[in-house]
Amino acid sequence: MASHRAAPIQAALTTRRATPEDAPVCGRICYDAFSAISAQHNFPCDLPSAEVAAGFMTMLFSTPGFYGVVAELDGRIVGSNVLEERSIVMGVGPITVDPTVQNAGVGRRLMLDVLQRARSQHAAGVRLVQAAFHNRSLSLYASLGFDVREPLSCIQGKPRQRSIAGCAVRPATPADLDPCNALSHRVHGFDRGADLAHCIERGTALVVERGGRITGYSSHLGFFGHTTCEANQDLQALLASVDSYGGPGILLPSRNTEMLRWCLAHGLRVTQPMTLMSMGLYNDPRGAWLPSITF
Repeated sequence: MASHRAAPIQAALTTRRATPEDAPVCGRICYDAFSAISAQHNFPCDLPSAEVAAGFMTMLFSTPGFYGVVAELDGRIVGSNVLEERSIVMGVGPITVDPTVQNAGVGRRLMLDVLQRARSQHAAGVRLVQAAFHNRSLSLYASLGFDVREPLSCIQGKPRQRSIAGCAVRPATPADLDPCNALSHRVHGFDRGADLAHCIERGTALVVERGGRITGYSSHLGFFGHTTCEANQDLQALLASVDSYGGPGILLPSRNTEMLRWCLAHGLRVTQPMTLMSMGLYNDPRGAWLPSITF
């Protein structure tokens, strides 16, 4: 069925820059798309409601540093995509397509749009995180040139251990930006200073100190935050410092088996598998880290 309708849909499909006024429709599509694919594979939806999704889209479509695009078919919005542009490495998502027109090339058109945008902004690289159970999205991203970099485990729960010897966790302040960005350069080869500064202002960012210096930070311990540390003990200290993690949970690189076993031994659980993919600049991280749902 999809192959017969793909050609006429592609011919009639247009894309344009998203506006905050598009958020209610895009939020409904986002929720419907995520809930449908999650239900097909017996996983919980990443978003609790269409209203929450609409609020999230409003933020993305109105915040500097984010490029949003919508796809329209005969004047009707049928999907959207977002590119985070606040670093030399840019992140894609969420990309969602109306379930009634999926598998007809809408997602590919939305991806081509943001990749062209990334090129025009001279991005050193582009990254995304995809649900590992979603075979079609994996195939789309791989066909567009994305490489699989890390299997991820989405982890949620209340940690049993509440502190790590020798490590002190506290809220991040603006004075911490320089050492945190320097740490990110050592671990990843680039920083996410604009994202971190925003999270410090919002009050979600944390730092961990060991031996009298900052050895790790988190913009937010949850689905939409990233974390960078020198070593696993710094990451453990951050994870132990909060009661739970925002949204569906944190995204732990599954190959960090020491951390994965620590999480399982301390009352945390794996909720779903995901995959980090990249195009362009990618350095194997030299430390312990958690990507956000964007990258």
